Amino acid sequence: MKASDVMTTAVVSIGPETPTGEVAKILGDNGISAVPVIDAAGAPIGMVSEGDLIGRDEPARNSRQDWWLTLVAEGEALNPDFLASLRGPKPTAGDVMASPVVTVGANTELSEIAKLLTAHRIKRVPVVRDGHVVGIVSRADLVRALAEQAEAKPVPNRNGGHFAETLAGIDQRFFHLQRDHGEERLPAVSPRADPDDAKPTAAEFHGLIAEHAHKQMQDQQEHRQALTTQRGKRVAELTDRHISDADWRSLLHGARQAAEQGGKEFMLLDFPGTLCGDGGRAVNSDLPEWPATLRGEAAELYLRWEQDLKPHGFHLGARFLDFPGGMPGDIGLFLLWGDGPGP
Repeated sequence: MKASDVMTTAVVSIGPETPTGEVAKILGDNGISAVPVIDAAGAPIGMVSEGDLIGRDEPARNSRQDWWLTLVAEGEALNPDFLASLRGPKPTAGDVMASPVVTVGANTELSEIAKLLTAHRIKRVPVVRDGHVVGIVSRADLVRALAEQAEAKPVPNRNGGHFAETLAGIDQRFFHLQRDHGEERLPAVSPRADPDDAKPTAAEFHGLIAEHAHKQMQDQQEHRQALTTQRGKRVAELTDRHISDADWRSLLHGARQAAEQGGKEFMLLDFPGTLCGDGGRAVNSDLPEWPATLRGEAAELYLRWEQDLKPHGFHLGARFLDFPGGMPGDIGLFLLWGDGPGP
């Protein structure tokens, strides 16, 4: 089964500017424990859960508790920090959200989603299509799907197999039949008439130059279109592909080998700038909020680094690798252990 089979499609979402008080009301009114934060283009940039609203660290909880104990203590002065918080700007979803956010595609298998929830210690993932949130898959959805699978019984066919397997076999044989008997027809090319006794003119040569320039322009347009299509496919692939424990160990092994050869960095991933929520503008401008713009596999690598490597002194950096035609191209995500900057 896939994400599209079990996801909740009636997605409640908020913007990063939504006040936390309003977020709490939205969670309560809709009977949910978390909500995705989306930007103006509809792309997910974070998640806000009940835990994000009440604070996850013990000092913050104790501090809040002290404030409220002071409030109910008659005759006592109010805590100065509490008064300052009332006068200060109200926190928003963008201030408390968890980002970058792990996402999946509609075709991601449920087994892969279960691994993601475990690896990143999260309870739900947004489902995205063309960069927009189209659903949410939670742990409850996975449990419900497992229960339905346990109750379902496959219908055998007359040959002892299952109907779905029979369809797959027919489809495979049809594919081979097409491949074995298909034909390729190449367009016929007519030779250009160029008689020896023809007398060229300057106007004719000018026409040849214009024809050549037009052909070059067409080739450039086709090349740009091919690059755009290729990047689109790459973005879709990186959105629907996820980092397994084996993949992570392999990347760390590569980083170790780079250090053994005197290197101070190792590229974990290269990906199109369009995979970022802002098209890579924050990375290109070296803005501190660039990690929150990461999507797909790049976001998962960031979270792996934050969980496993950041506490041990490693840094993470991102920069553009090329600028084809003067436009931003691919971004490299680098693990750093020298003196390089990192978030």
